[in-house]
Parts: sequence; C-alpha cells; structure tokens
Amino acid sequence: MTMKQKIDKAKLPRHVAVIMDGNGRWAKKRGLSRVLGHRKGVNAVRETVEAAAELNIEALTLYTFSTENWNRPKSEVDTLMNILVNSLQKELPTFQKNNVRLNTIGNIERLPSKAFKKLTDTIQATEKNTGLTLTLALNYGSREEIVNMTRTISKRIVNNELKLEEIDENIINNHLYTFTLPDVDFLIRTSGELRISNFLLWQIAYAEFYFTEVLWPDFNKEDFYKAIINYQSRERRFGKTSEQIENINE
Repeated sequence: MTMKQKIDKAKLPRHVAVIMDGNGRWAKKRGLSRVLGHRKGVNAVRETVEAAAELNIEALTLYTFSTENWNRPKSEVDTLMNILVNSLQKELPTFQKNNVRLNTIGNIERLPSKAFKKLTDTIQATEKNTGLTLTLALNYGSREEIVNMTRTISKRIVNNELKLEEIDENIINNHLYTFTLPDVDFLIRTSGELRISNFLLWQIAYAEFYFTEVLWPDFNKEDFYKAIINYQSRERRFGKTSEQIENINE
C-alpha cells in the first residue's frame, strides 16, 4: 500500500497552511547561492499543490512572502519577485489542469507592478475553477491583518454601521483577509523550525501543527501524504473530552 492509499479520504483537513522554510539552508548545504534555493523551492510548491488537488482538499495556503521579508537584501527580494512572476506564468497550465483557483491574502498593492499584474491576471484566469483554492500569502503579516481588521470594524462603529455588542467571532472573521476561507485545520512547517512567524494567528486557533526537518526544496508529494496521515492519527477535541468526542461519533 502506498502512502497515498493509506489516507482516509473521509478525514481530510479542509484547509492546510504551509510555512515553506529552508530554501536558504538547502542552498548553503550545497555551496549554492540562496537564489538557487528559492528557485528549487518552486518544485516543492508544484508537488504540494498537485498533491492537495489530487486529494480534493478544499484550501491550501502558502506563506510566500511576509511583511518582514522586505528587510532581506534588495537583490534577494528582487529575485523572489521575479521567481513569483515566472512561476505564475509557468504554472498556469498546471492550475487549469488541476482545477485550481488562485487566491491571495496580504497587502499586494506594495508588490512591484509586474508581479502585481501577473498575480491579478492569473487570479482572473482561474476564477471559474472549482477545485482547490490555492492562496498565496504575499506581503502578509498576521499582526498587520488584525490591526487592519480592528481599524475597519472601529470605523463601522463610528459610522453607526455596526453596534459594539454585535461584534463576535463571525464579525471578526468577515473582516480578515481570509474571510472566504475556512479556519486552518492543519499547519505544516518545514526545515525543523518550531515557530509560527506571524502567520494566520487568528485562523490557526484550533489547527493541528506538524513540523518536519525536511527543507522546503526537498518537500514532495510523499512528504505531504505523510503529514496528512499524521494529521489523521490525531484526536481533534476543540475543548471537549475524548469521551465527548467518542459519543458524538457513535
């Protein structure tokens, strides 16, 4: 039985989020430039997207470029943006073949004009696809997202569009970048790092975490399947006891 065949299709996470980490270390181990590590990481993106699409997972969100990444050397930032443009152009047929709808979260208006246009063009080209929703978190920071959400809701209260007592989790969800997506069920981080790095802090409240030593450029379909099998071995209680969960499932 293959790794994929071991997966229970009835117990799949609806929304998987991935912190793609380790491109630089992958390159350094091989005496290569960080740029080559980022380029190699594109293959891991393709493998992961295809694996998620083949399993009929509803949503996959990839931490592509954080608000903090602007602090990297300009040459590296420029390279990352060029990789983004080239990858979107190259992967569009793959998206169409796998019925993938492209989405994005973050302040994308700060992206270079060429990257912004290619991103919005690809989103438009795939908007009628009905399979996996692939969300790229670009110029994304969760704290910034929460600050923006707070400002927007506050303005609505000041303008008498919303009452203070009406604010609940649904109101907050509806004012986040991810308002069209379900909460994250499963968060994967590669390269052995054990932190969240300002990624989807509200949305991962009840997510299961999976940390792997595999560096992102080496992450492939089998690694994704292994992670999903690990997810399916866990008991998700959402604050309840094991006994309560068992009674619900009976």
